[in-house]
Amino acid sequence: CEEESSVGRKRNYTTGPIGQVMLKTALSMLPGTLAISGYNIVDTYFVSKLGTIPLAAMGYTFPVVMLIGCLYRGLDNGMLTPAAQALGGEKNERAARLVSSGAMLLILVAMTIGIVGSSTIEPLFRMLRANDDVMPHIHAYMNIWYLGSVTGALSMAGNSLLVTAGESRIAGLMMLGGLLFNALLDPLCIFGWGFVPAMGVAGAALATVIAQVLSMAAAAAILHLKLHMIAPFKMPWRLLWGNWKTILRYGVPSICAMLLVPVGSMVVTYAVTNVGGNQAVAAVAAAGRVEMVAFVFPMSLGIALLPMIGQNYGAKQWERINSCRRFSMRFAGVMMFMMAIIYFIFAEKIAGFFSDDPEVVKIMVRYLRIVPWGFAGIEVHRFGGFFLAGCAHPQASAMLNGGRVVVLLIPLTLLAVLMNSLTGIFYARLVTDLVAGTAGIICARLVTRSKLQ
Repeated sequence: CEEESSVGRKRNYTTGPIGQVMLKTALSMLPGTLAISGYNIVDTYFVSKLGTIPLAAMGYTFPVVMLIGCLYRGLDNGMLTPAAQALGGEKNERAARLVSSGAMLLILVAMTIGIVGSSTIEPLFRMLRANDDVMPHIHAYMNIWYLGSVTGALSMAGNSLLVTAGESRIAGLMMLGGLLFNALLDPLCIFGWGFVPAMGVAGAALATVIAQVLSMAAAAAILHLKLHMIAPFKMPWRLLWGNWKTILRYGVPSICAMLLVPVGSMVVTYAVTNVGGNQAVAAVAAAGRVEMVAFVFPMSLGIALLPMIGQNYGAKQWERINSCRRFSMRFAGVMMFMMAIIYFIFAEKIAGFFSDDPEVVKIMVRYLRIVPWGFAGIEVHRFGGFFLAGCAHPQASAMLNGGRVVVLLIPLTLLAVLMNSLTGIFYARLVTDLVAGTAGIICARLVTRSKLQ
């Protein structure tokens, strides 16, 4: 039974036409990609009905939740990359041991974050300038969120591992199901009904935790019973420590690269605030939301890209990896170029939908006619990092991703601030994405073609 299951898993990524496999996987992950941002949108919508202060309290929690999420996603990558390589090399027992070891590491990390986080809510959010009005709501939300930190981490890892094993359709549907369940629980827990008391913002956190518990349990059942990817948790310390070192070898660089993304965003926000004021901040924030729409389908393609590269790397199918690189980058480049054209043509209508302020509309139009021409660059750059990590170069992947922020985005943005040019900030982003995209293409080509020499 286990042998049949493992063969079925491998067939998803190491056999079949590259384009067909990738597009099928991307389409199956599309609901899951939409669900990723859906949790915050749903929670924010229902909490907004409580008033301005509870909504402001939720706003304070987003940066903290995002940073901790970067840590969990980095550890997920550290687990799924070597697990995919093991599956591709038909080392299924090693893959199962890596998954079990990674789950134990996630549990330890999440429990530590939960304990430390719940005991430092007051000083941390005071440092973020939260006042007495919002602090009770922040305590109510974060205490429950920290309590459910373990299930949140394991739920995220479970979905990632299902994709790694080739079960992208199940993973996407489970992510969408979790979102829908959260949406049903939110009004019940926030406003109360029948014997369920109204819990306010605490109810939003509880609804999310319950949805994550169900998602975690379902993913664990599929991974264990159908895919045989969970080994006995009892294993020798030497073996456990060796697996942890492997996971951290891939996970730590991924975490470092991910943490730089919000840092770059903060620098850009600082720059826009200083040069353009509140109207510019509002325009850029709205444009950023619109920007994310362009990346929905490429993100779906990218979710399965890392495990696909990992499986074929483990199977030593170098030509297949090169074909994957060519298809994915050409597809992303063409699609994002088309999105840039659409944004350029319809910039005024899009901006007018979001604001009636002429200055905000003017700035937003300028953004949508400059920045999107670099969308193809940022996407192929991201894919380039996947190829480096999947081909056992996690440090190079982190340097590529970190270089975009540290070497390009921050210096060029600050240069635009010195020039007191809001348009310069937009061109700084454009140049950053184009140069980073070129670097991503070159690095991915070098690391994949070197195996064919």
